[in-house]
Amino acid sequence: MAKISAFKSDTAFSTATPRIGAVVIGRNEGQRLMACLASIPGDVTPVVYVDSGSTDGSVAAARSAGATVVPLDMTLPFTAARARNAGLEALDRLGGVDFVQFIDGDCSLQPGWIEAGIAAFREHPEAAAVCGRRRERHPEASVWNRLCDAEWDTPVGETKACGGDVLMRWDAVTAAGGYNPTLIAGEEPELCLRLRAEGWQVWRIPVEMTLHDAAMTRFGQWWKRSRRAGHAFAEGAAMHGSTAERHWVTETRRAVVWGVGIPLFAVAGLLFTPWAGMLLLAYPLQALRLIRRLGPEQGVFTLLGKLPEAIGVIEYHLNRLRRRNAGLIEYK
Repeated sequence: MAKISAFKSDTAFSTATPRIGAVVIGRNEGQRLMACLASIPGDVTPVVYVDSGSTDGSVAAARSAGATVVPLDMTLPFTAARARNAGLEALDRLGGVDFVQFIDGDCSLQPGWIEAGIAAFREHPEAAAVCGRRRERHPEASVWNRLCDAEWDTPVGETKACGGDVLMRWDAVTAAGGYNPTLIAGEEPELCLRLRAEGWQVWRIPVEMTLHDAAMTRFGQWWKRSRRAGHAFAEGAAMHGSTAERHWVTETRRAVVWGVGIPLFAVAGLLFTPWAGMLLLAYPLQALRLIRRLGPEQGVFTLLGKLPEAIGVIEYHLNRLRRRNAGLIEYK
């Protein structure tokens, strides 16, 4: 596979100080948005805030903070991917940059992150994206927040994907066409897959990057978020599962097997033998295995989460059969 020519002549560092911009997306984030904008260093400019129909004064507040505000066209279905692309387009109109920091409006940048991210790009000229450690702001508030915090604790080193908060090389992300605007979830790994297919790399470095406020206090929020993950798994597998990487095929199968497959086989098997119910013993055994590896909270909810994930998988395929676009699955 041919590698990007920029690897040998890194135009992003053609000057001593690379140009860095930021794209913030959000809707009705209130004080969290203000904290987000305040956390962006002054030498990161321009800062573009893409608003998705806020009614809480976010637009005026962002303008007063010095951000360029882009109201997203809400006559079209909303996706975070479409909002980020609108931010990229605005940065382009403002003259472009060498690197762009994407950050969600419910997050705040950690001090020193931008410098660490740029240093990682200097160390890894093949990198298109660099991310660090995202943490929950209030993990003590609920088990759901703690589960999110554990989810953000990804392995350090070259990796396959990033999340919504990421520092990206402008030339790479724009050449790839940005995010897929049709995806309601999982748009970041899908973009990273396309970038890596072009020879770029994605790096996770051991540096504090952002604080995130999931604000999940109810079981229903966690359930919806898990449904959304299942939908993302299924759509990602449908788009790229036939490639050598088998994108999200394993995650989709795991959700279906543990979420609906084993219970259905157990119930159907009872028509032929009472021993079929023994299949359900797989659940406590799997729970014990996961608890031993992940701890009680994460182990139990990793297994329990397979049911809403399976529902998300099924919803995706039903919508696909009906040729119907899925609506956004929001958890807060």
